[in-house]
Amino acid sequence: MAEANLKPWFKVEMTFEGGRVDDKADPGGRTAYGVTQRVYNGWRRARKLPIRDVWLVEVSELVDIYKTGYWDKVWGDRLPEGLDIVVGDGAINSGVSQSVKWLQRALGVRVDGIMGDATLMAAEAVNDVDALIAKIIALRNAFLKALRTFKRFGKGWLRRTQQLKDLGQHYARGSTGPAPAVSFMSGMSAKAVLESAKAPPPKLDALWSAGTSSGVLAQVTSTLEPLQNIERVAHLLTIVTVIGVLLGVCGGLYSLWARKRSARINEALDLRPAHPTNDNIPPEGLDDALEAA
Repeated sequence: MAEANLKPWFKVEMTFEGGRVDDKADPGGRTAYGVTQRVYNGWRRARKLPIRDVWLVEVSELVDIYKTGYWDKVWGDRLPEGLDIVVGDGAINSGVSQSVKWLQRALGVRVDGIMGDATLMAAEAVNDVDALIAKIIALRNAFLKALRTFKRFGKGWLRRTQQLKDLGQHYARGSTGPAPAVSFMSGMSAKAVLESAKAPPPKLDALWSAGTSSGVLAQVTSTLEPLQNIERVAHLLTIVTVIGVLLGVCGGLYSLWARKRSARINEALDLRPAHPTNDNIPPEGLDDALEAA
């Protein structure tokens, strides 16, 4: 399928990742060419090598980490042309599971963040890979905008996804001309991970201390009602009543806004269960089970 795209993909990532970074605002922390210190530590431990600073990572190590830790895990060699580069880049920037989720949501299959036979079969059956890439980028952009760190890194991230979309669609079309050039922009190498998600708006009860405000107004109203024949008290009672009505209306509008905002955040971050639009797909791991039988 797209095995030949491993080298072009690697070169694209080297452009996007921008060398060595140690930005306190970046969830990835100390990073070299897209490889975080945590990932580098794990790679070296697995090979019984002593831990060292990720800024000392060697080119041969980078190639192996990228291939075994990202490209192979999203089945880059088997994905359709162009799609491989898009899914592979998502894995580097937001993690393998998150990138596979974007692919699965765009395909309309079960969303579990695990690349398997059913996901691959659905991808291979797509006639318009250009459109599929566009859906994935749209989902990814929505995810990015739902992160607290978007304000700091968003401009670079969106520049990255736009260039990635153009490049992926170029390969998907089988274009014979030169591939679109990609360039680095500050912020695009920052890790975009679920841990940086925006918190949903607080519930109205939390803002009003579980209804204390409305309770106080009710008590004031009940106290004043026996004295409503006194002119000043009557005016005050009217004012209190109006305030109570306004608080009720504002509370209702806020609750509606908060529910919609929470739904958008949950949808963008894959925090709600997604159901497949087509269940007529073989179960994950069927081929492996048949081989072992």
